[in-house]
Amino acid sequence: MDIVSNFLSHPVHVILALAVVLVLARAGRAAARWLRQPEVVGEVTVGLLLGPLVLALSDRASFDALLPGAVLGVLKFVGQTGLVLYLVGLAHKLRPGPGGPSQRTLSGLVGGAFVLPLATGLLLVGLIRLTDDTAARGDAPLPAFVLLVAVAMSITAVPVLSRILGDRGMSDTTEGRFALASAVVMDSLGWIMLTLAIGLGAGDLSGLWGSGLALLAGGGCALLLRLGLLTAPARRLCLRMPRTTAVLLGCAAMGTALLTERLGMTAIVGAAMVGLAIPGEALAPWTKPVAAVSHAGRTLTPVFFVVTGVTVLIDAFSAASWTLITATLVLGCLGKLLGGYLGARLAGMPPVSARRMGALMNTRGLTELIVLEAGHRAGILPSPLVLALVIMALTTTAMTGPLLGLVDRAERRRGGPPEAAGLPGPVAAKGTAP
Repeated sequence: MDIVSNFLSHPVHVILALAVVLVLARAGRAAARWLRQPEVVGEVTVGLLLGPLVLALSDRASFDALLPGAVLGVLKFVGQTGLVLYLVGLAHKLRPGPGGPSQRTLSGLVGGAFVLPLATGLLLVGLIRLTDDTAARGDAPLPAFVLLVAVAMSITAVPVLSRILGDRGMSDTTEGRFALASAVVMDSLGWIMLTLAIGLGAGDLSGLWGSGLALLAGGGCALLLRLGLLTAPARRLCLRMPRTTAVLLGCAAMGTALLTERLGMTAIVGAAMVGLAIPGEALAPWTKPVAAVSHAGRTLTPVFFVVTGVTVLIDAFSAASWTLITATLVLGCLGKLLGGYLGARLAGMPPVSARRMGALMNTRGLTELIVLEAGHRAGILPSPLVLALVIMALTTTAMTGPLLGLVDRAERRRGGPPEAAGLPGPVAAKGTAP
């Protein structure tokens, strides 16, 4: 009710703020395209820096007049709504598809590109303890803190990776299918570990019981939704009225997300459960409704970035040390680049393909920011550490395209084909599906 009353008391202010955010997000996407970067890099950068930049160019009183607490509360709810709806589509993709790589080759890459970054997360926690950086450590229980930092260092963003593969014509290559399938597995493991970390963050058995109850309630809602979607009337509704179906799915996602949040778990977990519960294309044509829900959420996610910049990063700029930021960036690159390369070699891929896989696994994008938001809202990740991890996520995502270009140019200089990614022969010889 507070959200409704805040909107009704400041409708023009809220609408103008939303319009400004969406226009600037569009400008950020255009700038990213001009710089030959994924659109999400420009969108996220503009959103996160908007609040701190406005505050730097004015004073606190003027900033509060531009964005009063009531308006910020509405924007926070809008951004959370966008995140929930977007996650429905993201979680729906976290399922193995036909024609993917074999289990043996997939295990090799996941073993390198997920386990080694988890270890770099432990190193980062050790550095924070060694330097006695209390601002970055916070006061969360140590097991929850360690686990969540490890997860944040190990994420590979499925949506951004999929877009990069499409832009470079690698979606239907062996390397492309291999990278995407591995990212799906790693993100699925990451969501499980994120849920466990948030539960551990409660700090006592009663908190863990509350988190378990939230998971049971969210899982029960998702199960009921799946059973309903498998019925003949639901399939007919999906075929005849996909837009109505999309609205109903969005409402189900918001209801489940708000329920899990009310019971003490992040709303993100509830949204992911709904996405996983929606049947695949083989059972009903759910692709269009899910895509519509995800697109609506994707349109609103710039609001989430702005709110994050205002509520999390403004104070973090002065509290985060350059040692923390540099170490996070170096360890983030080391874990994914080296881990992806070693994992691909274990899977039997040739060196040039393994180098491409290392660059692709280094893509973090929006998925990383979702994990960080969940960790911060749960009180596990302090603002200075969130800032360091955000810088790492944006930098590693922006590095992907240039690194792939370097690999291609080096291969051409050696006399190899310009796009070795399209030649599955060496990988297929090791058992990877073409």
